[in-house]
Amino acid sequence: MTSSPTTPAPALGTALAVTSVASVQFGAALAAHLFSRVGPVGTVSLRLVGAAVVLCLLARPWRRHWSGGDARSAMLFGGVFTCMNVTLYLALDRLPLATVITLEFLGPLTVAIVTAGSWATRVWAVPAAAGVLLIGGELSGGDTAGVAFALAAACCWAAYVLLSGRMGRSGSGLAGLATGCVFGALIMLPVGLLSAGVGDLTRPSTAAIGLAVGVLSSAIPYSLDLLALRRLATAVFGVLTSLNPGVGAIAGYLVLGQSLPAATLIGVGLVMVASVGVTVAPLLRARNRIIAPVPSHGELIVDVGTVGNVGSG
Repeated sequence: MTSSPTTPAPALGTALAVTSVASVQFGAALAAHLFSRVGPVGTVSLRLVGAAVVLCLLARPWRRHWSGGDARSAMLFGGVFTCMNVTLYLALDRLPLATVITLEFLGPLTVAIVTAGSWATRVWAVPAAAGVLLIGGELSGGDTAGVAFALAAACCWAAYVLLSGRMGRSGSGLAGLATGCVFGALIMLPVGLLSAGVGDLTRPSTAAIGLAVGVLSSAIPYSLDLLALRRLATAVFGVLTSLNPGVGAIAGYLVLGQSLPAATLIGVGLVMVASVGVTVAPLLRARNRIIAPVPSHGELIVDVGTVGNVGSG
């Protein structure tokens, strides 16, 4: 049955997507509080364990029939997801949250620009580049390692985009993410124990925060993204996903007390504008040519909105 104009689905979808963005970024801010206790690597191991437990309870991947290809995709996805989180947290240990999230966001943004169908879409690389230059101009020489880790996280997020599409086509979805998190947790838990020490990593208060980080940064946003995409066009969802750098700035200020120079804030804004432009441009072009209706969820060219929020933070 066709929804009436008063159906609240779009409003609910918007609320779900915005909540997902906030959950990811405040989860990242909370994770930064663990660095002084167990370090970035130990924090990653706790996050993956927490995410794996909650996602397995939600998705129950053991009840799904797994082909060899699905299992390999899930493990590869888990490896990329783990690398993304390790490099992200190593960057967060050195740079403000908003700076790291903006640099990491270049991963899916680059994929969207490279795979765009026209130069009218690719031109949005210009404000993105200007934003990065403004952000870079406010960094010091000692921030080089943090920038390198953030850009490595961006590369991992770009790979995450491509692997997410493969997993979506295979139908593994949430079960695939849960299995990937289990694989990542099995890799990182021994590393975290060696890095932080058994006593520090297993302290109840530390473990509880780690579980909360896993829930806020992975379990909640991925689940909310799936629900939001059932109610929103992909382009709308992409625009809302573009809020990640801005919400990262808010979370960094409120939770970590990180204030940013005006030039950096402008740079963050330019990257967000580029993300919105890349998402909306193909839709406007199609409408102007009057050759097709608004694409459905499965038909839109890859954009930053198709990757969800779980990759960020």
